[in-house]
Amino acid sequence: MKILKSMALVIFSLTATFSFAQKNDLGAWYMYFGNNKISEKLNFHNEIQYRNFDGIGDLEQLLIRTGIGYDLTENNNNVLLGYGFILSQPYVNGEKKENIEHRIFQQYITKQKFGRFYLQHRYRLEERFLADDFRMRFRYMLGLNIPINNKEMLPKTFYGSVYNEIFLNLNSPTFDRNRVYGALGYVINKNMRIEAGYMNQIQENKNRGQIQIGFYNNIPFNKN
Repeated sequence: MKILKSMALVIFSLTATFSFAQKNDLGAWYMYFGNNKISEKLNFHNEIQYRNFDGIGDLEQLLIRTGIGYDLTENNNNVLLGYGFILSQPYVNGEKKENIEHRIFQQYITKQKFGRFYLQHRYRLEERFLADDFRMRFRYMLGLNIPINNKEMLPKTFYGSVYNEIFLNLNSPTFDRNRVYGALGYVINKNMRIEAGYMNQIQENKNRGQIQIGFYNNIPFNKN
C-alpha cells in the first residue's frame, strides 16, 4: 500500500505539472531504455524517446537509438557502436517544420560503487548527418543513483537519481548544451525500474525545463 500511495502521489504531481505546462515553457519527455544481454559479453541497446513541447500532444522530437555493446570486464566498462534516427518538429516563425537526422555514435560507459552510491560515467562521440550539414559532437555524463529504503538497488527499492551531461561541438561554437537532472526511481525487479523527474537544459541562448518519465528494461536475451 505504501508503494501504491507513493506512485499515486508521483502521478498526481506530474498531472498537475502537465496542466501547468500547457501555459508555460515546460516540456515532457517519455522514454524507454533497453539494455539486454545477448551473451556474456555482448548487449543490445534499444531506446525510444517521445519528446513534447508541452505535457502531451505537441511533438517536439522523436528519437530512436539502437546499438551493440561489448563489456571489457564483467558487467562493466562497456564500449558500444550505435545508430540513431531523430525526427524533429521545431517551430520556425510560428510554423512547424520537420527535420530528419541520422546519427552514428560511439560510447564508453564505466560504473563505480562507493557504499550505497552508484556512479556512472558515459563518454559519447556522435557523427550527425543532417539534411544539409554534417556535425560532430562529444558528450560526457556523470550520473548517480542512491537507494533510499535499502542499502542496495534491490527489487522494491526507491532511489534518488541525478546526472549532469555536457555537450561540446567539435566545430564552432564549442558549447552546445548542458543538462541537469533529478528524479525519484523505483526498482520493480532485478531487470526493470522506472523514474519520474525533472531535467533543466541550458543552451547558449535559452533555458528550458522538461518533465521526464523513463522505463528501463534489462531483461537478458540469453539463457543466463
